[in-house]
Amino acid sequence: MSAPEETAARKEPAASVATLGGGCFWCTEAVYLRMKGIQRVVSGYTGGKVANPTYKQVCTGLTGHAEVVQITYDPTVVTFEQILDVFFHTHDPTTLNRQGADVGTQYRSAVFFHDEGQKAAAQKLIEELNASGEFDAPIVTTLEKLETFYPAEDYHQDYFRQNPANPYCRAVVGPKVSKFRKRYQALLKDDDQKPAKEKK
Repeated sequence: MSAPEETAARKEPAASVATLGGGCFWCTEAVYLRMKGIQRVVSGYTGGKVANPTYKQVCTGLTGHAEVVQITYDPTVVTFEQILDVFFHTHDPTTLNRQGADVGTQYRSAVFFHDEGQKAAAQKLIEELNASGEFDAPIVTTLEKLETFYPAEDYHQDYFRQNPANPYCRAVVGPKVSKFRKRYQALLKDDDQKPAKEKK
């Protein structure tokens, strides 16, 4: 790469990455795909001891993995702190290893931090939320250093948009997306202001 090209490349806004586990990744993915500044969301697995785990293996709860989403975002549009705020308010961070009827360590609430800055930001917000008394119980979200992230099978990607009539999507994912839209209207992508297309 020549010097001019190198300089130009450094001027491009750097994309940042966050990895979060908030129960079933269909829910978490559906929320962040609708958020301004989010460039890409990939459902997958991390936090376990088995290489290249399958969905079936992770669902046993024996591999140690959590269902997560890996979010690529533009930090000039949305901050990591904003992403965390959405995270804590669109799932229940006070229930250990469960979200509703989904039970097991694979559904744990977790922030898989990429660096010490992310870890500190998450810890700070957890302390603030606990002190505020906003939740009825203490937050049990774990802070775990990201190791290897494994993308989930293709059929899990963009699952809610691809399967709006699925009973789980109607009963669980849909309400989470509605909760996000109601609380975070200013953070909705312009093309997602009207949810009618999902009301089938």
